[in-house]
Amino acid sequence: MARPKTFGDYKTEGHTWITLATGEYYPDILKDACELYKPVLVLFSQLVKSSESSIALFMRTAEVPNAWMRTQLFRVFRKYVSPAMPVEIFRRKTKAESICKQFGKGFRRIQEVQIAFATRPIPDEALCALLWEYHARGKKGYDLTERFFGMFRSQFPKLDLSGPERAGRDILLGEVFPSYPKPDRPADFLIRDGKQILAVGFARYDSDRGGAQEDDRTGGYRDCATEVLNYARRRQMPLKVIFLNDGPGLLLGSMWNDYDRLERLRPGKILVLTLRMVPERLSMEWLES
Repeated sequence: MARPKTFGDYKTEGHTWITLATGEYYPDILKDACELYKPVLVLFSQLVKSSESSIALFMRTAEVPNAWMRTQLFRVFRKYVSPAMPVEIFRRKTKAESICKQFGKGFRRIQEVQIAFATRPIPDEALCALLWEYHARGKKGYDLTERFFGMFRSQFPKLDLSGPERAGRDILLGEVFPSYPKPDRPADFLIRDGKQILAVGFARYDSDRGGAQEDDRTGGYRDCATEVLNYARRRQMPLKVIFLNDGPGLLLGSMWNDYDRLERLRPGKILVLTLRMVPERLSMEWLES
């Protein structure tokens, strides 16, 4: 009987097994980008003109009630006022005052911000194009999960696949498994046969990946898989872990080898696959073994 193929066995023809998401051409995107972000720049202009300091500008931005608008304003704020700060920090609305105390001294003076902003048109095509990169970033991942859900339900009509098919709240494993060691651990999908959970799944589209980011990704996945499978062993659950990863980033650096090592970490319990591998590698036999 032939040995089942591992993720590493596909490496020599890896380029034929990845999915290349449809990209968008420049400057074609400018019309849509400007329409989407013009209201953001108009509101930012109002906030800049009415703020007596950059800290006041930050606090007023944090008070904007609409979450999407607030995030975009923080991205513009970062470009003009504090380029060294990650947007993820700015998103913490409830910690606005402490953020200002910790980092406010490094903010660009509001007078300089006002002068710089006034030199640019509204909409600013260059800035809108930069913001559009954030808009498009998540779309590839949403497309991947949506296509996976469709393929899975066609291949396994008797199984239940749950989770956000596109945008939506992640599954928190603490809400699924009692006394889970890291209750806020997010997952992208669950596979069930009736009430029994067969697999926990994580999905990611990598447009590019390298260096420390590459190590962080596979290292984080390794820790995650170990955590899930150790929990399942203690509870005597026949649980599997699936990593659905796709995109040209898999072909860069040591990524493919790293994922192969991840799969070999717990043979038969961890499955790494791209979208094109689903029909060939994901089977009822594996899920129930």
